[in-house]
Amino acid sequence: MTAGAVISQPGLRLRKLRDRVVETGLLLAALVAVFTTIAIVVVLVIESVPFFNTVSVMDFLTDTMWTPLFAEARYGILPLVAGTLVTTLVALAVAIPAGTIIAIYLSEFAPYKIRETIKPALELLGAVPTVVYGYFALLVVTPMLQKLIPGLPGFNMLSAGLVIGIMIIPYVASVSEDAMRAVPNYMREGSYAMGATRFQTATRVVVPGALSGIAAAYILGISRAVGETMVVAIAAGLQPNLTWDPTEPAATITAFIVQVSLGDLPHDSIGYQSIFAAGLVLMLMTLVFNIAGFSLTRRFREAY
Repeated sequence: MTAGAVISQPGLRLRKLRDRVVETGLLLAALVAVFTTIAIVVVLVIESVPFFNTVSVMDFLTDTMWTPLFAEARYGILPLVAGTLVTTLVALAVAIPAGTIIAIYLSEFAPYKIRETIKPALELLGAVPTVVYGYFALLVVTPMLQKLIPGLPGFNMLSAGLVIGIMIIPYVASVSEDAMRAVPNYMREGSYAMGATRFQTATRVVVPGALSGIAAAYILGISRAVGETMVVAIAAGLQPNLTWDPTEPAATITAFIVQVSLGDLPHDSIGYQSIFAAGLVLMLMTLVFNIAGFSLTRRFREAY
């Protein structure tokens, strides 16, 4: 026994060494995301400091004009924030109900063959380049809306938001469906044993049980809608316009960043530095949405 124990010591040490190497590799992989996020925030803050040395934070947050490329420049971020929020809300009004319904159907009602056909098609829809969606919004959706809404401008936030909603349906549906499929079967069986129907089981047992994953899908969809660039740049226009009417043209934060990044402004100019201030606002908006989503998830989880 002693000889066998002595012989096994090198093997045990090697196994522990392998475990430590694997754990270290996993830790480094996890820290990459953390360090990347911190690096992005640091870059945005550092590059925004010269901008805020010239433009006061109060003017930046309260001024209703955004004309950084004009001779008499104004740097009020509100028009870009309004355009971003309006297009995001329109997109979510499409994506969240449609994505949730699709996920419930695929998880609880669809036969195996239909599910294995629809889900890859949804994922393929999510792989379409966003510039294609932009021209689809401009050349197909906008003319259709103009027939329903006479006088609708050629560039408007409504068509851009609708197409963004279609674009993020695969994200919401796929992640939500995976979360619902992960709900243990004994919860469904217990519901059926109590006399519940399949619909009641799906809506009152499966959905609450998968709420954490569904909330993650919603947050992913919100972040994707807020950060969308090409669709709004092509279909919504590039005119900063402080309006909450989705039928009006407007610019979003991401569209402005693209507009300036592709221009010929010197890197040390105040106009160029404004894109970092806009990017900082965009990151803070995304952070607020994520915190709100996690808070709601925790509250609903405690309720159930």
